[in-house]
Amino acid sequence: MFWFVLKRTVVFVFVVLNLSLYLKGKRVHNAKDTVAIRLSLGGELQEVLGGRERGREREREREREREREREMAGGGVMVHGGPAGVSKERAKDYKGRVTPFVAMACLVAAVGGSIFGYDIGISGGVTSMDPFLEKFFPVVYRKKNFQSQNNYCKYDNQGLAAFTSSLYLAGLVASLAASPVTRKYGRRASIVCGGVSFLVGATLNAAAVNLAMLLLGRIMLGVGIGFGNQAVPLYLSEMAPAHLRGALNMMFQLATTLGIFSANMINYGTEKIKPWGWRLSLGLAAAPALLMTIGGLLLPETPNSLIEQGQAEKGRRVLEKIRGTCDVDAELQDMIEASEVANAVEHPFRNILERRNRPQLVMAFFMPTFQILTGINSILFYAPVLFQSLGFGGNASLYSSVMTGAVLASSTFVSIATVDRWGRRALLIGGGVQMIICQVIVAIILGLKFGNDKQLSKEFSIIVVIVICLFVAAFGWSWGPLGWTVPSEIFPLETRSAGQSITVSVNLFFTFAIAQSFLSLLCSFKFGIFLFFAGWITIMTIFVYVLLPETKGVPIEEMVLLWRKHWFWRRVVPPIAVEEGGAAKADSPDTRA
Repeated sequence: MFWFVLKRTVVFVFVVLNLSLYLKGKRVHNAKDTVAIRLSLGGELQEVLGGRERGREREREREREREREREMAGGGVMVHGGPAGVSKERAKDYKGRVTPFVAMACLVAAVGGSIFGYDIGISGGVTSMDPFLEKFFPVVYRKKNFQSQNNYCKYDNQGLAAFTSSLYLAGLVASLAASPVTRKYGRRASIVCGGVSFLVGATLNAAAVNLAMLLLGRIMLGVGIGFGNQAVPLYLSEMAPAHLRGALNMMFQLATTLGIFSANMINYGTEKIKPWGWRLSLGLAAAPALLMTIGGLLLPETPNSLIEQGQAEKGRRVLEKIRGTCDVDAELQDMIEASEVANAVEHPFRNILERRNRPQLVMAFFMPTFQILTGINSILFYAPVLFQSLGFGGNASLYSSVMTGAVLASSTFVSIATVDRWGRRALLIGGGVQMIICQVIVAIILGLKFGNDKQLSKEFSIIVVIVICLFVAAFGWSWGPLGWTVPSEIFPLETRSAGQSITVSVNLFFTFAIAQSFLSLLCSFKFGIFLFFAGWITIMTIFVYVLLPETKGVPIEEMVLLWRKHWFWRRVVPPIAVEEGGAAKADSPDTRA
């Protein structure tokens, strides 16, 4: 009886241990160890183990048979009649590290962001310079210098707003044209096109002799931004390893913030150079444009784009180089599967409207929309104008805008350091709460202490600047970089360029709308403009909490599987089903995030 109980107990313990190893993805492969265990446990245990071993062998054989069927079916998956890309998760098999090569490539590519940032920062400073206003906008010049009856309405002029906003309308159209170029000819081609267009625009603006020439230069700058913003975030997402994609992708936002800061510093200096200081400010935009053009010519194409263009062997060589290892089979297979589906799609914009792409489409629209509706561009575009409207002197307003630019640039480092540790959701939600508080505080101070016949005291002016800097800091470590990072990393390859086009177009459309209307809104809403933006930040923070899954550490080619684990989106997207064989199910449990 004792030996019977002992044998059964040993059998039970062994089965439990073996089951736990199986659940962790481990199996006993050493035949000698298995034989030794059998001999030590006696005949009855040997019979039990032999049966289980044969059962496992049959299960492995069935799995191999299913793999062969999948390979015969083309290696992809079908979702209710449509291709879905990667059929199973291989992230745990990805190898490699951040090599100096990929770090340098991402650094050079991110210079494209500095062009975007430089223009955001430069326009506000230039439009507050008297020689520029006197030459191109004499009505605004007279209103500014001969005492407007309303402090909030000093700069309310649609022509002046058009100078700022025309660039973004041109960028919107250009980003749609950039999508097929980026897909067919690669990311580098769009980066070079953007750099050349920006060079032309900067030259026209610096040499402008009339308003038509000035606006034509702005339109060419917009074409450059449309191509650059389309290609650079994609380039960074595809070059970066999955576990550091967030940090490296934020090189674009870091370059943008440094561009804003550089523009503010240049404006602070050129404002003293009269009457041609504004020409120097606008012309220096050619510097980052030249870097972007040269960098685009020298950079390697991304492996994803090379494989999509049918250059699989070259794509593998680039992948091995940027990962620093020859063991890239798992990542390469994901890219090949995604590329097979991408090449089968003739109309990516039509494909992106399908039900299985609904979550990505929603994010591509609302993430850039909410990024602009934080009100950040209003502050960055018109920082000197805004501070002058609030009673700051000319030099003081430029100095305050330099401060906000410095805060924005430095806060981006916080996001780079934490995005792949804390995740996207935590930063977006935390930044949203901080921005709401700051907007409400500014609105209260202006409502009580500033108006048509009242100027801010020195103490309250300092408080306003500090709170605006806190608002800018919150944006800099949350919605600033992540408003670009999240849309650029969630699309499958077959709709990636189309999805990025939508993201850029939506961003530029709302940037245009806010830039064109902000001065009028400030005149009409007065301090209520800050409450208007606070309301939108509240909505977008709830949106992230409810609808955005955590993308931290998820390989870019496996994002298609993420939505089927989310508590809401799994009800929207159709299930993944293999053409022949069973369903390809994710291993992770269903969670909200």
